[in-house]
Amino acid sequence: MNTDSQGSARGRRAFLGLGVAAVPVATQVPGPRAGAPGDLPRTAEQALRRLRAGNRRYAEVHAEHPHESRQWRRAVAVAQHPFAVVLGCIDSRVPPELVFDQGLGDLLVIRTAGHVLDEAVLGSVQYSVEELGVPLVVVLGHERCGAVTAAVAHVRDGGRVHGHLARVVDAIAPAARASRFRPGDWVDNAVRTHIARVGAQVAGDPTVGRAAVVGARFDLDTGRVRFRRP
Repeated sequence: MNTDSQGSARGRRAFLGLGVAAVPVATQVPGPRAGAPGDLPRTAEQALRRLRAGNRRYAEVHAEHPHESRQWRRAVAVAQHPFAVVLGCIDSRVPPELVFDQGLGDLLVIRTAGHVLDEAVLGSVQYSVEELGVPLVVVLGHERCGAVTAAVAHVRDGGRVHGHLARVVDAIAPAARASRFRPGDWVDNAVRTHIARVGAQVAGDPTVGRAAVVGARFDLDTGRVRFRRP
């Protein structure tokens, strides 16, 4: 793809938050979602509202656990129409389906330590957008992330990281360096910076198409997700 085409493609996408300029997210993604059930979100704006409402229920301990009935299970066995992709951390305390109070067929979930990107992750996002017409991608970081803590310790102490974990730490280290001298907690600042960096990378990838990309941070203490806009 030439430079002009790449710039045009980036202009069609939205990264909502953490210091990156936003563009409107109400664009409906055409194609596969045309046959989606009527109660499911069809635009990024609608999807974001659904996630906010679900997280509110979760945080207030009033979860509805939707779309778990036998009838719904039979329906999604035939075809799926997820309305959002969530790229999150593997942390056992941050399961997206529970955090957003969603059910079968609602979310496509990709989880790596520290929501680190690789080709398989980007390929999964591409599949979600191109083949399933998903209008929204959420990059979900969280409070007290162990992977980010390891990256901060590496930047601070300069210690060697062994095995495959080195790939994870190396991917997060730029965020740790960028946030080192900011006021407040270094790890939490690095979490926010890393969310922004990953979101920008996803939004800037030409394969993501017209899907909107939003950054979010989960608070382990309150159960609330904060979606960040500039």
